Amino acid sequence: MPSEITQNSSENSPRGIYKGWVVVAVSFLSIGGSIGFAQYGFGLFIVPLQEEFGWTRTQINFAITLGVLAHFVSPLIGRTIDVFGSRYVMAVSLGFIAVGFFLRSIMAELWQFYLFSLLVFTGTPGTGLATGRLVQLWFPETRGRMMGFVTAGNNFGGMVSIPVLTLVIAFGGWRSGFLFTAIFLGVLSIVSFIFVRDGIEFVLREQNKRWAPRGLNQYSSKKVFDGLSVRSALLTRAFWFIATGMTLQQFVRTTLVTQLAAHLQDIQLSPDKIGLCLSVLAFGGVASKIIFGRVSENTTARWAYAMVVGIQVVGVAAFVFFSSDNFVLIFISLSIFGLGMGGIGALGPLAVTELFGMKNYGTLNGLIRQGVIIPGIVGPLLAGAIYDSQGSYDLAFKIILGFLFLSFLCFVSASPPARKEDFRDQRAVDSKL
Repeated sequence: MPSEITQNSSENSPRGIYKGWVVVAVSFLSIGGSIGFAQYGFGLFIVPLQEEFGWTRTQINFAITLGVLAHFVSPLIGRTIDVFGSRYVMAVSLGFIAVGFFLRSIMAELWQFYLFSLLVFTGTPGTGLATGRLVQLWFPETRGRMMGFVTAGNNFGGMVSIPVLTLVIAFGGWRSGFLFTAIFLGVLSIVSFIFVRDGIEFVLREQNKRWAPRGLNQYSSKKVFDGLSVRSALLTRAFWFIATGMTLQQFVRTTLVTQLAAHLQDIQLSPDKIGLCLSVLAFGGVASKIIFGRVSENTTARWAYAMVVGIQVVGVAAFVFFSSDNFVLIFISLSIFGLGMGGIGALGPLAVTELFGMKNYGTLNGLIRQGVIIPGIVGPLLAGAIYDSQGSYDLAFKIILGFLFLSFLCFVSASPPARKEDFRDQRAVDSKL
């Protein structure tokens, strides 16, 4: 990587369309493929596997739990991104997932299902971490809205994968469903390797092309990849506030969201009304990413994150204390909650970069993801234990509401750490006074 690149590097750049749009499109598809087909489509295979092998649903669903273990490799993947860039990590991660799905299509034993599922989930963190860096590199001034668009790919992937896989399984069986997913993700892996570029020199080469974002002529490798060292970041209060806040807000996904359908059945809502309630969460997920990604450009990513957590607090509080079994109130409260919940995926990487810089973006995001392991394991168990002892989820949902409020306080308290250049700038100002 060059130590400094200036505007002159692209004065004779050929005209054409800015390649950052291609990078964003590939990132969108990678997120949609890895999340949509690998996770949203999982439920479509449960009944076919049960009928084929006689496995219990507990045995089949245990494969999802293995996904939590994938977060242990996130720091290693993040460090690899910092050293080698996003291109190789994205391509290899998609390749891992594709191989895992291919092996699933020829499996015959339960232990094989677990092993191949672990391979699938091991590849998943790499796509998310890689796209977060790429978006901020290619669209520095509009990274909020572009991050919102790209991370909406997981919602898009969920909407597309369900009907597509349903059709494939109906005509070809569950093995064809796994094989189709493997081929699709394998092609995406090759496409990402061909079209994705991760380096400031590639960005500057494109700055005179059509639809290029503003501000590229002020780019330099030092400016883009500046930031705190991992050790310095870990010594700041901001890192631990951010890490704690992200961990606490994840409990709402692993506790309330996972048990929501069962709770709505318990209060005697009809299947069509339950479907509407779940659909509004998906719609809110897309809208929230786009809206608050844009908001982060006018405020900061940290404050935008605090906003969406605050909106979740309002939505969950309305759901727990005021909705009871009234469908209209339930729908309104879940609409509010969904609008807050969806923006999390877009704002997290932005907040980390904003506070600590891009220098160790991958490593720091990977370390923060370790916290997700806690709600991933504890959340469902907490909800189940409380329901079994009390016959309802009310107490569990109230505990989650408390976690969300604490998460909100964490983001409010995570003031940006001072950096060396800040002190240098201040000394320069003082010297002129």
